[in-house]
Amino acid sequence: MKDFSKHPCFNKGAHHTNARVHLPVAPQCNVKCNYCNRKFDCVNESRPGVTSNVLQPEQALEYVKKLKNIMPELTVVGIAGPGDPFANAEKTMKTLRLVKEEFPDMLLCVSTNGLNVGPYIDELKELDVSHVTVTLNSFRPETLEKIYGWVRYDKRGYFGKSAGEVLLENQLAAIKKMKSLDMVVKVNSIVIPGINDHEIEEVAEKIAELGVDLMNTIPLFPVKDTPFEDLKEPSSEWMKALRQRVETYLPPMSHCARCRADAAGLLGKDSAEAAQLLSEAAKLTINDGEERPYVAVASMEGILVNQHLGEADRIHVFKETPNGYKLVNIRTTPDRGAGDKRWLELADTLNDCRSMLVGGIGPKPSKILAKSGIKIVEMSGMIDQGLDHVYKGTELRTLCKSEVFKCGSGCTGNASGCG
Repeated sequence: MKDFSKHPCFNKGAHHTNARVHLPVAPQCNVKCNYCNRKFDCVNESRPGVTSNVLQPEQALEYVKKLKNIMPELTVVGIAGPGDPFANAEKTMKTLRLVKEEFPDMLLCVSTNGLNVGPYIDELKELDVSHVTVTLNSFRPETLEKIYGWVRYDKRGYFGKSAGEVLLENQLAAIKKMKSLDMVVKVNSIVIPGINDHEIEEVAEKIAELGVDLMNTIPLFPVKDTPFEDLKEPSSEWMKALRQRVETYLPPMSHCARCRADAAGLLGKDSAEAAQLLSEAAKLTINDGEERPYVAVASMEGILVNQHLGEADRIHVFKETPNGYKLVNIRTTPDRGAGDKRWLELADTLNDCRSMLVGGIGPKPSKILAKSGIKIVEMSGMIDQGLDHVYKGTELRTLCKSEVFKCGSGCTGNASGCG
């Protein structure tokens, strides 16, 4: 029998005794939050949207197995990104099914913006996903317009006030359905000075009417290179007073640790050993049926990793077979000069590749490809050595990002990043 009191995020009394793990299997997102910059591999940052690795569902299950061995107090498995779980619904649901089958008594939870969770609520209930967190920042579309740069829903992009309307409509429908199924729902609201800070009590009152169980008011954490980077974080005194007003309507959460998408351990005390296990899990070979079986390589002739991605007009794609590594095909890279669009298109072209071996890469393509779930490996030397590293987890014995891979004479850029 599951003990719901052992969820440390929903029960303050459990956060010193019960551990949780977030499985980073959902790299893509369907909204652009103006307070979020999802840096892919920054171990020094502790905030939502940040992870050191992205896992495939099978890798995530192996990670949980090993984690449970060293962390017997682990009672909760959650999925919270680094994008949105339901912008990556297939991976999210597969991961939950795998964990449910292996650990039937484990508490399962997800944290979502609520935009696309609706079609999956019935299955979440069947899987006994007991706790769901929805980030809802305002009930006013004109305010949401200031918080979100865009929203992508049902293969269509929305901007401005219409983005806020679409997001809010889906959030409210999802919350109502989840509560009709007796699921525990927590609402997170990011408190943004001058934007929505004066609306938080209104949010609390309205979500209480919907039957929401708990509200977590999270002070804005200004992040570099976001539209809100120059705003000031609300003081702890101001937040304490706000939570007291929220308590008029429903219980407030006061022990939030602003967890990373790969958090593991007690709240506020993430495990260094878990971080090592996560890194090892990301290197595990996946069964042939896994949806990303290939590795992309920037190579001039298909033997050496010897090309800077910005100068590559084609990419060699390899797979592991019982008889060694085989070339699957060679794919053309998108035309130069399109900026970020070039790398987004390349990410789509390589959406069946788990990793990319490159001689060099600029910060923009590195970040965009990594966020799409492609692990970047910078190296020089034989392709087989790089493939051994990806598929077998062997140590790379080649030079990393040698001087030879600086942009060459073929580069048409202006030293502002690959495009």
